[in-house]
Amino acid sequence: MKSTQKPIHEIRLGAIKAAIWENRTATSLRHSVTVSRLYKDGDEWKRSESFGRDDLPLVGKVTDLAHTWIFQEAQREPAAE
Repeated sequence: MKSTQKPIHEIRLGAIKAAIWENRTATSLRHSVTVSRLYKDGDEWKRSESFGRDDLPLVGKVTDLAHTWIFQEAQREPAAE
C-alpha cells in the first residue's frame, strides 16, 4: 500500500533531495527527514537511498538546509497552545 502523505517541504541540490515530513501529535509537532538520490532509468525517474562518494558533499548540504528549515519553522510555532 502506497502512502498518500506528502512532505511538508523538499530541498534539492542536483540529484540529492531531502524531504521533510511533519508529524503532529496532541502535544507537539515533530519533523523527520528522508534523503534520496534521484536518477533516470530509461524514461522513468527513480530514487535510491544509496550514495556514492561524490554525492556525500551534497547529502551534507541538503541535510544542513533541512535542519535550518525545521529550526526556523519551530521558531514560528506558538510556544504553547
